[in-house]
Amino acid sequence: QARLVESGGGLAQPGGSLRLSCTVSGEVNFNNYVMGWFRQAPGKEREGVSCISRRSESTYSADSVKGRFAISRDRTQNTVFLQMNNLTSEDTGVYYCAAKKAVGVETVCVRGMVDYWGEGTLVTVAS
Repeated sequence: QARLVESGGGLAQPGGSLRLSCTVSGEVNFNNYVMGWFRQAPGKEREGVSCISRRSESTYSADSVKGRFAISRDRTQNTVFLQMNNLTSEDTGVYYCAAKKAVGVETVCVRGMVDYWGEGTLVTVAS
């Protein structure tokens, strides 16, 4: 069983930046899992934002965040990050960390196949 704990959410102004972190613990090997970030805006379905492969050789980003968000992972900290720049009100929502064992990044981000979820961290973009 794995535990995923997100941090770094909060209030940001339009055009601002936030960095989300998700640390994985439990009886799992972080290096065996594709990691990703999903978000759910008010009144909308959860969507895949960005995912990263086990060894960081490939990533996926939704069109809405390309060029603004960057995902990375640190195997020494069992942590995945989401650097979010040039935020807009459309980025407001609850951001969830996700983990899926041994698949491609699009399997996680596009098809939504996930083994473990975090509890989420709220990001609010407002002036």
